[in-house]
Amino acid sequence: MIRGIRGAITVEQNEAEEIVTATEILLREMIEANGVVADDVSFVLISVTDDINAAFPAQALRRIDGWTYVPVMCTREIPVPGSLPRCIRVMMTVATEKKQDEICHVYLKDAAILRPDLSLTKKTEM
Repeated sequence: MIRGIRGAITVEQNEAEEIVTATEILLREMIEANGVVADDVSFVLISVTDDINAAFPAQALRRIDGWTYVPVMCTREIPVPGSLPRCIRVMMTVATEKKQDEICHVYLKDAAILRPDLSLTKKTEM
């Protein structure tokens, strides 16, 4: 079965290294929390809010051993008034035997407010 794993994290500044590092932290947490291996991943879609443009957060995936061939793409979020600023969101599609309610969605830093009903929420320091 193909399932989606959602995650999100915020950054303090629109700075290249902070963007890529935060995305790497988020991806690693999503991978660990769900026992994901690269060969089971169809693709990863990463979106950012309009106030993030200093780097492609997809670079973070290439920092993870074994993930070289996983397709990844960046896009922009819809700029809804009042939405959470400086937010990076990830949708990872994976082949898994887990049921929908067994998937662990990961929301870190200020993004923990987005889906507290579904998420593994942690305040992570970088």
